[in-house]
Amino acid sequence: MKTTVEKLDPTRVKLNIVIEPAEFKSALDEAYKHVARDISIPGFRKGKVPPLVIDSHVGRGYVMDHAVNDHLDEYYQKALSEHELRPLGRPEAEVVELPDPATLEGDLVVNVEVDVRPEIVIPELSEITVEVDNAAVEDADLDAEIDRLRSSFGTLITVDRPASDGDFTSIDMEAKIGDEVIDNASNISYEIGSGQLLEGIDEALDTLTAGETTTFTSKLVGGDHAGEDAEITVTLNAVKERQLPEADDDFAQMASEFDTIAELRESLKDEVA
Repeated sequence: MKTTVEKLDPTRVKLNIVIEPAEFKSALDEAYKHVARDISIPGFRKGKVPPLVIDSHVGRGYVMDHAVNDHLDEYYQKALSEHELRPLGRPEAEVVELPDPATLEGDLVVNVEVDVRPEIVIPELSEITVEVDNAAVEDADLDAEIDRLRSSFGTLITVDRPASDGDFTSIDMEAKIGDEVIDNASNISYEIGSGQLLEGIDEALDTLTAGETTTFTSKLVGGDHAGEDAEITVTLNAVKERQLPEADDDFAQMASEFDTIAELRESLKDEVA
């Protein structure tokens, strides 16, 4: 991996990340394994689908996108470390070059812009006295932090009701263009409202109950048919909601070194402040 950094202004930089074919081939091999576990193709067990068969069903471009998405953060973190940069906000990444899908020749080139901590020259401060008022911590701030901890310890429970925003679902999907089925997958885990699948999937799943099937039209984002409209059939297999533990002493003992929820809240005051 080769990286360079361009300073756009004192607090913003652009990283240029170049992944050579040999390194990208390793990422692509991993992506094929991931896709093989998710895709359902008659005659093949999940996880045992050969790359050539995957290419014929979803297109190598789809697998290449999968490889880039899986490893982009890894490349970004290595570039930050190499140039000793400390990011301040969410990075903006742009894939400017991809290897040729047919031959895998050529580099993967990604540009990432991100705000970073500026270089600060600290003057002599030994004779300066600063008085700082204690930051006021509201109960709502502590409640939000406790809820964040509770979410980390939540469990998914199957429920018998229509699906809604924030629910976790198990779904089967099939994509057709005309009369041709161009892709299908079974038992995909998806959180409604996350926006991680096709456009329109959240609206299609909303109010659906387990066992029901619906169809909608969406533009495909990967594979040989990227950019084309397809009829998507989705079947809802199960609806699950995240069940959070009660914010009590038992939770405090499970989530921290403290014996009571009062002690945990007191400790969180310093962190929130």
